[in-house]
Amino acid sequence: MRRIIAASSCLTAALSVLLAACASVHPKKQAAAPDDAAASTVVAEIALERGDCTAASESYAAAAQHGAVSLARRASEVALGCEHLPAAWQAATRWRELAPGDQEAAAMYATVALKLYKIPEARGAISDFLKAGATPGAPSLPGLVALLLAQADASAVLAAVSGAVESTTLTSSDAAVLADLALEANDAQRAERYTQQALSLDSRELTARRVLARVYVVRDDRQKALDTARDTMREDPAHAAFELAEVLIAMDRLEEAHQELERLRTQKVSDVDIDRRLALLAFEAGDMKEAQQRFTELASEGEANDATMLFLADIAARDGDTEAALAGYRRLADSSVAVSARARAASLLLARRDRKEALTLLDDYATDHPESELQLTLTKARLLAANGEPDTGLAMLDAALARHPAHPSIQYDRAVILEQAGRVHESVQALERLLQDRPDDPVLLNALGYTLADHGLELSRADGLVRRALVATPDSPAVLDSLGWVRFRQGDARDAVTTLERAYQLGRDAEIAAHWGEALWASGQHQEARKVWAAALAREPDSAPLKATIARFVPNGH
Repeated sequence: MRRIIAASSCLTAALSVLLAACASVHPKKQAAAPDDAAASTVVAEIALERGDCTAASESYAAAAQHGAVSLARRASEVALGCEHLPAAWQAATRWRELAPGDQEAAAMYATVALKLYKIPEARGAISDFLKAGATPGAPSLPGLVALLLAQADASAVLAAVSGAVESTTLTSSDAAVLADLALEANDAQRAERYTQQALSLDSRELTARRVLARVYVVRDDRQKALDTARDTMREDPAHAAFELAEVLIAMDRLEEAHQELERLRTQKVSDVDIDRRLALLAFEAGDMKEAQQRFTELASEGEANDATMLFLADIAARDGDTEAALAGYRRLADSSVAVSARARAASLLLARRDRKEALTLLDDYATDHPESELQLTLTKARLLAANGEPDTGLAMLDAALARHPAHPSIQYDRAVILEQAGRVHESVQALERLLQDRPDDPVLLNALGYTLADHGLELSRADGLVRRALVATPDSPAVLDSLGWVRFRQGDARDAVTTLERAYQLGRDAEIAAHWGEALWASGQHQEARKVWAAALAREPDSAPLKATIARFVPNGH
């Protein structure tokens, strides 16, 4: 099943930072809460102290229906922090009713609406947020977009924001932010429109220029991409020194990117910044020996950050040195990349049947960081399913739904694991139920279309579902992969090859390479299929779908 999961961890702190200025801009009148609101508030606080997030969220949401603005705000923050979305929606709706011109209330309402894929509601709140932003010192569009992206898929954010803004009032930086958002949402055509608008207002707008170069990459107009990158470097050498190298990397011209990075040593560019990019480039190319050497040199020179150490642990894992990898991950267990490090360590531990230590590693962090509880629960369920325990993972998700009722991320992961467990009919039913509430969600449309196609079910309908997803995200490598796979399952291998090649150019994902290679093989292009698989395997040697596909067609590696 195609897996595109939006971030689910709560970022109420980011909301507070973004909206800190609003307290002085929109002072609120406090009102005495009725007795029932006061009683519910006490119950909610006691529940929070006990660690009962569900009871706290529901009690606060109930209290907010009879309380003042401050209580509705508190209820919204608690429920969102607890990822109790029904309670968060109830509280945020109340807050907005009490304070219709308040940017804080509008931002919270839009955030929860997008997590629930209520696009029209989010669009209205964003429009109100921007109208209220006319006050000097109030938060602006870029800050709101960043906040929303932390909570929802880029395509959903784009659908809501683009429908709320008035193009005639956009500044160059606002238009550039929307261009970047459209690119992230895999809509190059819309991204180009916003870049042109930004550049018409300010021809030197750096973000817009960068986005435009990447739009040309997506369109496979390589010369324009390179020309735009070089022009950007000439106009802003201080801030765009790496632009050409990054565009070359985006086009998968890695050797030329390497040469460009080495050339920059003759310019006034930091050697450390160059070395970090060269290390990442080697890792991207699958050259683990060079990547390890470069990351190690950065560490020995005192230039290692948490990300550098995580890459070194990842390289050890790829090389099969499990003990070195685990030692590296454990050193990062309380760092800025703690969740990633612990999850990867847990994966290695589960692979060698050290189940207790693997789960303890994740549970301990959740105990100390309750805001990460949902994210870690999803991680545990996925890891267990990947290591032969799908039923345990499903039970974990069912328990999580009791704590986080009707949470889309949990429901989606449950559908994914049902399919992995071979319970395809149940998986399809689960996705169907989700689509009833979110009929235009491209993630769900693509997931259901791909699942049907992958199991040879209702191929005509699968094609329609995937094409609907493609309307929202026309340049999505995942959705294009699904479209190609539908065509392949329909028996049109030659046509599938073209679509799958396009998908791989945009995403370079190992599973897409597996599909592309299989379509090539079925078309009689065996040598080309081998080349595709070999290149993808060098990048992602641990990809189970890719290795399984290769084994079916080249069982002895010949």
